[in-house]
Amino acid sequence: MGKDKLKRFAENETFDNLFQHHHFNARVEPFKLKGKWHSDFFKNENPIVLELGCGRGEYTIGMAQQFLNKNFIGVDRKGARIWRGCKDGIEKKLKNVAFLRIKIEDIEYYFDENEVSEIWVTFPDPQPRKERKRLISPNFISKYKKIIDASGIIHLKTDSRELYEYVVKTAPIEKWKLIDHIANIYESENLSVLTEIQTFYEKRWLEERKMISYIALSIN
Repeated sequence: MGKDKLKRFAENETFDNLFQHHHFNARVEPFKLKGKWHSDFFKNENPIVLELGCGRGEYTIGMAQQFLNKNFIGVDRKGARIWRGCKDGIEKKLKNVAFLRIKIEDIEYYFDENEVSEIWVTFPDPQPRKERKRLISPNFISKYKKIIDASGIIHLKTDSRELYEYVVKTAPIEKWKLIDHIANIYESENLSVLTEIQTFYEKRWLEERKMISYIALSIN
């Protein structure tokens, strides 16, 4: 393991906006902030928005800066990546940001029923051969249903045409409501909310002239 990674892992232990799985056995004992994110961490009742697979946290940080009346939590399992988002949140003095270093399949152990208002999934692995592992699939949606409120929305941004078409096709079968689906957000007008914040990977895909698609779902 490189020295940079070791340094980042060590610094992660000092961040007060980061909660890491190795400090908690959430499957055995309740996570201390489950059901208490509003009261014990954010100290307000503003809606909680998750970014799943947040990577370096660019989208989490960008949304937190734009929407100060919402709370944002970036979720990822890679410590060296999530370090960047945590550090940016602290340096920018953002009080409406936290990060959670866990496996996304364990998400239900970290949030209570109706505790989450929105979920963003930005450029996930499309898992072309493993449908069950797709972050927008019946398997994962069943987990999100346990934590998102009745009016909650799930947003997907992806460069994968296969994943986009899979979700559009699967939605009516699973009785998910397709609120919106846009094949190419950069060819549509008045979509600055979807194009102003760009992740590291989004910038790369745009340079490669890949099409960026968007879907908004209601699952309850």
